[in-house]
Amino acid sequence: MNKTLNAIIMSASAILAAAGSAAAADAPMIDRVDFKSESGVFDIDALEALGRVSSPCVSPDGKTVLFGISYESLEQNASNNDLYTLNLDVKNAQPVRITSTPKSESGAVWMADGRIAFLYPDADGAMQMWLMNADGTDRMQASEHKGGISGFLISPDGKKVVVIGNVKYARTAADIYPDLPKATGRVVDDLMYKHWDEWVTEIPHPFIGDFDGKTVTGLKDIMADEPFEAPMKPFGGVESFAWSPDSEMLVYVSRKKTGMDYAVSTNSDLYLYHLATGKTHNLTEGMLGYDTMPAFSPDGKTLAWLSMEHDGYESDRNRLFILDCATAEKRDLTADWDYTIDEFAWAPDGKSIYFIAPHQGVIPVFSIDVKTQAIRKLTDVCADFTSLAPVGNDRLVTMNHSMLRPNELQLITLKGKKAPVLTPLTDVNGFIFAQVDMPAVEKRMVPTTDGKEMLVWVVYPPKFDATKKYPAILYCQGGPQQPVSQFWSYRWNLALMGANGYIVIAPNRRGLPGFGTEWNAQISKDYPGQNMQDYLAAVDNLKAEPYVDDARIGATGASYGGFSVYWLAGNHDGRFAALLAHAGIFNMEAQYLETEEMWFANWDMGGAFWEKDNAVAQRTFANSPHRFVDRWTAPIMISHGEYDYRILASQGMAAFNAAKLRGIPAEMVIYPDENHWILKPQNAVMWQRLFFRWFDRWLKDEK
Repeated sequence: MNKTLNAIIMSASAILAAAGSAAAADAPMIDRVDFKSESGVFDIDALEALGRVSSPCVSPDGKTVLFGISYESLEQNASNNDLYTLNLDVKNAQPVRITSTPKSESGAVWMADGRIAFLYPDADGAMQMWLMNADGTDRMQASEHKGGISGFLISPDGKKVVVIGNVKYARTAADIYPDLPKATGRVVDDLMYKHWDEWVTEIPHPFIGDFDGKTVTGLKDIMADEPFEAPMKPFGGVESFAWSPDSEMLVYVSRKKTGMDYAVSTNSDLYLYHLATGKTHNLTEGMLGYDTMPAFSPDGKTLAWLSMEHDGYESDRNRLFILDCATAEKRDLTADWDYTIDEFAWAPDGKSIYFIAPHQGVIPVFSIDVKTQAIRKLTDVCADFTSLAPVGNDRLVTMNHSMLRPNELQLITLKGKKAPVLTPLTDVNGFIFAQVDMPAVEKRMVPTTDGKEMLVWVVYPPKFDATKKYPAILYCQGGPQQPVSQFWSYRWNLALMGANGYIVIAPNRRGLPGFGTEWNAQISKDYPGQNMQDYLAAVDNLKAEPYVDDARIGATGASYGGFSVYWLAGNHDGRFAALLAHAGIFNMEAQYLETEEMWFANWDMGGAFWEKDNAVAQRTFANSPHRFVDRWTAPIMISHGEYDYRILASQGMAAFNAAKLRGIPAEMVIYPDENHWILKPQNAVMWQRLFFRWFDRWLKDEK
């Protein structure tokens, strides 16, 4: 190995291990005594044994952080999340487990009196709001909402609570013909009858009730008789609500549209509900894109939220807006900042806002001065951050991860104008990583075909030897506009691929956030365009290295990444020896009519395929992957979930049939109980085993 490459790899590996894992020698460790590595490398068993850290929440006195750790059980084919606390004022404090129950606690938050509120199933299995002491004792059920709830938010004065409950939406057969109570047919007369992984028969509504510290009573649907979602499905939760500090008003997010209007629009708004009068006011009327994540400043004088500009574009730049509650004046704090924001939190003094945003291949933490709009980068490590929980005005609890380690809690301490200090708080999985050899990661800048530079992450196998030749896999990202940052995935785990002996090529191709609006937006209406050339440029750059076996390169990806694999299958000029696509678009004409959120198809494809005068749409559909099947040469594996209503499983079946009819070696796995993602533990392990069985067969001469 040449010294320059060795230095890059070792430097990147050291940074990632330190930043992404909190693997400091004095960090606390929670033992998982039932795992012992037999292989000495990071394998599927090690991946499944990892504890998954989530949801840090700081106590009102700023002394304790509450968080969750979940583990998966292959035997039970389920995961379970328990709650832990950690004293922030004690150096090297050990996490304390406060729940050990057969079901998962979730959505846990501190109450003003130091107790904890959380979600847990009742005796009938319906999720309800529960309470307990900070040490986990005296558990009691607080709500009894029919059908259960999926989230709650207690008012600042502790006397009210808003919960998320479902209300009936669609007509059933019995509604139309009461004399046919066992009829199962669904009568559909408008769009959005299905969404992601479900037939839409219920929608969420906000219910406000009284809370006396023990029991929730008098829950009232504040959107009664409105056929609109709040929060918005499928991912909206309690972040869609904000209580005013005086507890007299509630802001909620809703896209007040139904049917076709809902299907073609992303125009959500913030609505202000007055508890005393029951009146509702639209705060963002005339703002056309997604408006989400409202949050009042600590003094209640200002409301902040994330706002996209364009209707129909889900991956538009998320701007940070504020509203002066006295004058109704709106201001874009990030008007001069060309990056999108993922999440934010007010500093306790209200003078600044912390936020997280993709930026040049990683996802750091920033702060912005509300008055001057000056932005400061608070973290400068090779890692992705998520979650923001301020502790006073000079500390912030967060989590970070890398391609080599999953989430761990971190503490950011602000030091005035000096560089903030990052301190690890947990090392939940340190004992597992101590048993295995891990890959190394390189940050590489690759020239593109149009004269630009592209950041490409390259993962090298453990004990990499540049004098040997290795098979390689191109990783194609989905979204299509999700960052290829220092992400950690339990499905698309690049460290696991590297540990299995592959060099992994992960390009930040056109259409990914973190490199400015122009770079991110290029992919829209041009799926098979420059972004595909970016993939090929990354492959060509790596295959020129003597340690990459250019006869044994594969490509893989999911969703848009699956589309990419299907398109590359007919346009790779012999670069790939094997392919694997999950949940990908194969036939774009069919996809246009099969998917549910039509704004997505209209924005990304440019319109309908029957619009003969629409040059953009005609170019898009003319380059659909299914039109290049006659050029397919590489063996291909296909997987799909039958509950995937975003990209129907018929897309994968059509691709598989095409390959077999062409005489291309092919294999398909269909999961009848999975959606766009493979989530059940045994299915996830099965998928990983099939993944490596397939690529090992074609890229490692194990036929």
